[in-house]
Amino acid sequence: MDVQNKTLAIYGIQDTMNHRYPDYVHDHNITLYQGGRILKHAALERLTRRKYDSALPAHLYALLKQEDMLGRKDLDLVFADNPVGRAFINNRGNIRFEAPMNRGLSTVPEEGRAFFLDRQMKAWVVNHELAHVYTSLPFFGPFKENSLHVHFDGGASKSNFSAWLFREGKLSLVEYHWDLEYLSALFNANALTFAIIGAGKKDQNSMPGRFMGYASYGQYNKKIEDWLKDHDFFSDIWGNKQHFFEQVRKDWKIPLKSFSLEKPFIQDVAATIQGIFERDLLHKLRQLKNQTHAVYLYYTGGSALNIKANTSLVESGMFSRVFIPPSTNDSGLSIGAGACLEWHKHGRIERHSPYLNNWGLKEDGIHYSRGDLKGVAELLVKGSAVAVCNGWGETGPRALGNRSILARADDPELAQWVSMELKGREWYRPVAPVMLARNLSALLPGAGADELSHYMLRDFKVPYLLSEQIHGALHVDNTSRIQTLNRRGDNPWLFDLLEWMEEEYQILALLNTSFNAPGKPIVHTHEDAIREARQMGIAHLILNGRYKRV
Repeated sequence: MDVQNKTLAIYGIQDTMNHRYPDYVHDHNITLYQGGRILKHAALERLTRRKYDSALPAHLYALLKQEDMLGRKDLDLVFADNPVGRAFINNRGNIRFEAPMNRGLSTVPEEGRAFFLDRQMKAWVVNHELAHVYTSLPFFGPFKENSLHVHFDGGASKSNFSAWLFREGKLSLVEYHWDLEYLSALFNANALTFAIIGAGKKDQNSMPGRFMGYASYGQYNKKIEDWLKDHDFFSDIWGNKQHFFEQVRKDWKIPLKSFSLEKPFIQDVAATIQGIFERDLLHKLRQLKNQTHAVYLYYTGGSALNIKANTSLVESGMFSRVFIPPSTNDSGLSIGAGACLEWHKHGRIERHSPYLNNWGLKEDGIHYSRGDLKGVAELLVKGSAVAVCNGWGETGPRALGNRSILARADDPELAQWVSMELKGREWYRPVAPVMLARNLSALLPGAGADELSHYMLRDFKVPYLLSEQIHGALHVDNTSRIQTLNRRGDNPWLFDLLEWMEEEYQILALLNTSFNAPGKPIVHTHEDAIREARQMGIAHLILNGRYKRV
């Protein structure tokens, strides 16, 4: 490794089939580092407009050409692997990589061999699990001493759950296995949960979030849990859903004929499955806490997007602090693989904001006046939805103000219109608010913002009598996934707008949902924003701080 070289990190191992939707592999991405700083990053879906896109082999050559990186000799290449292999080859066949096939998981980058256009060169691979772990580094700084690092997802190189310990400046592997596959499978590979939501295989990546939102309508029931376990969670009803209804009639005397989402029994089944996930995950983490005596937890992988479990984890007080990065799912694997190689090159990684999706975007800056903020505030107060495309896009699945649709958070009918009519989302899925961290105590006396609320990765139980400001963003169980801005530097435009709303209108929060048309990923370019705003029927658009009527 040459410490002077830039690091080009790629997560792009090819999927098993060329489906119209991702199968084993999803969310390809690419990141360029220099001296511990991320220069360029792209989630492929943002560029191709194909959600969860796993076709980087078809696009890599053009993407590198776009940024003048073809044939450069000042690059160190690093790849993240995945469950279906460690070898990469692009569609042209002129960018190839081979990694060693090891029995276990390495705690450091492993040397492999690459063919990059016209020359052979050294390159490195970081296993999927380790890439997830290192995704935290660019957002939270150097790992804290005596910290536990857990990755938990649908499947990685050799496990779906791994645990690592950082102590005395060294990361060591504690364990890795498939013991908790039954938990992740409940959300992404179980016939019953898919049937409840009415999802097909193409919906695998959106299933966990949808199911989690719906589960809030029911209550955990121990008898339902025992019944589900007796029937192996009805994991084999893909082709015969009638077996489930027959068993419900036989065991519960409930004449169900379909997976009606309004039925209390179906809601309780969903809530019970969510409850099992939370309980068993926390039990495992408590075991690891007792085994390692770790003080801090860094938690990554797709399962770390389960908001209810994250909140239970934080509120358990098990760890002094819990860190989850904004791109905790596979959309951050190139960030993690690159951070791992950069750290081992020179031990330095800068802290970054989540606004990293900048491939192909010009650095134009965000320019606005108090008059511009006043105009946006007046639109919001009158009940309009305002779409935002400022600067660089967020990394990860959460829109955090740069690629957002904003509206008043205190109006349930407006929130429902934005979610269901504009976004095409299901009735049972909540929307989230954003607010200044200092105002959180107005909704929840004594509550404080943390690393998870900063990235919209936990929720708060809000007393109904104090919920007026976010009534439209309050879920059925009186929780709200509040995003907090701690300081103006987090997002100057959004911070200034929220201050204006507070000072002029005594409005403490705004509804914040991702700016994307139904079935599309979050917008990337201004052209995307204009096109999809028109498609969705949004009349008001902010482009780099300035208003545009669509």
